[in-house]
Order: sequence, then C-alpha cells, then structure tokens
Amino acid sequence: MDIEIRQATIEDIPEITTLFRDTVRAVNSQHYSDKQIQTWSAGANDTQKWEERINKFYFLVAETNDTIVGFAYLKNGNYFDGLFVHKNFQRHGIASKLLRIIESKAMMDGYEEIKSDVSITALPFFENHYYDVIKKQKKVIKGMTFENYIVSKTL
Repeated sequence: MDIEIRQATIEDIPEITTLFRDTVRAVNSQHYSDKQIQTWSAGANDTQKWEERINKFYFLVAETNDTIVGFAYLKNGNYFDGLFVHKNFQRHGIASKLLRIIESKAMMDGYEEIKSDVSITALPFFENHYYDVIKKQKKVIKGMTFENYIVSKTL
C-alpha cells in the first residue's frame, strides 16, 4: 500500500472528522462505554476546533488513493496531541509512519522529549514505540470521565 504524508488543509476537515468519529466508535469502543464513545466522537462536530488545529499545529494526514486513512498533529512543539488511523486501515504501519515524522519534527525543533495523553486503546502502540507511562489519569470531557495515560519519550 502506497501511503503519502502531507500537511492537512482546511478542505480535509470533512474527511478528518469522519475518520475521527468512525475510528473512535469502532476501535476505542472496546475500552470505553457507549456514553464515553458518544461524548468523545461528538468532538468531530466542532469544525471550528479542527480548523484551529490545522491552522495552528503541525497537522499531517496520511493518504492512499486520494483517501485520508490517518492523521496526526503536534501541539506546542513537543505535545503529540492526536493520532488516528481509519478503522479499516489499522495495523498497516500508518500510525508508525506518522509517529516517526511527528517525532522528527519535534527533534528538528530542538526538543529532547515528546509527551502525549493516550487512550487505553492506544497505550500498547505507544509502549511498543518506547514511550514510558508517566501516570494513569482521569480526564473529564464534557462532564464525562475518561481514563487515559500521560506518556513520554526521550528523543
């Protein structure tokens, strides 16, 4: 499979938000309740927030055959704020490719460490890429409590 990585544009928002919603509903539902999944996936509806992320952050999309199959973004230089891969394209190396580019960007910008808040679902992936768990935490989103992990990696 040929995967192209490029900077996200505002025109990508409909595809990005659909991918986000579908992935949370299909993939993360194994570790979170229906109510949590509804709350989390509703974040796809805030197009203004997605536009802000694309304009402010280092935001990449992964494409194959002109279809976005993954995305990742880096906030404040070394905070890995999002990594999602289409539910039908899991375990094809897309997340690893995006991760390497995000880490390289943080290193090129002079950071020695990268951090992220990761879901229960994503934790094994990050641990397999040499991220250490700093702590388990409870995060509240729109009144709903989510368990996740703060992870970091020395670059």
